[in-house]
Amino acid sequence: MVLLRVAVLSDTHGPRFWKSMPAAVASQLDGVDLILHAGDVCTAEVLDDIVAFAPVHVVLGNNDGADVAAWGAPETLELDLAGLRTAMIHDSGSKIGRVPRMRRRFPDAELVVFGHSHIPLDEHDDGLRIFNPGSPTDKRRQPSGTVGQLVIDDGVLVSATIVALS
Repeated sequence: MVLLRVAVLSDTHGPRFWKSMPAAVASQLDGVDLILHAGDVCTAEVLDDIVAFAPVHVVLGNNDGADVAAWGAPETLELDLAGLRTAMIHDSGSKIGRVPRMRRRFPDAELVVFGHSHIPLDEHDDGLRIFNPGSPTDKRRQPSGTVGQLVIDDGVLVSATIVALS
């Protein structure tokens, strides 16, 4: 049995919105096995902050520069998370037709993690789950900042939770 606890972040937008590790974010990262960041980190210092909690996989967002790319962020990423086929991308495009579009883009994925909109989303259809954790620091029109928490057990996504930070 392989149980994996994963924190999911996106759109942290340092240093404009992430000047240092927010305590509410730190509490969500404490004890996780892995952290996924779906882009718009904006400065590699954010990644340096979060990697102190657990290993990090990150993709490039439209506001990320050379320092985030140098940290190891590709445009897209496909991972095996304890047997769960997972893909990551920052911008999944328009909400209209998103699930079929992600299915075509990542035909082997069971889960696609994305960001960009700052709007939390957990949706599934056609054997694919798409998950956007929102933003912990730049909530825009949302009632609060958010992060995601995933629990994976032997290739099965047991839970996917959007956690409000305030």
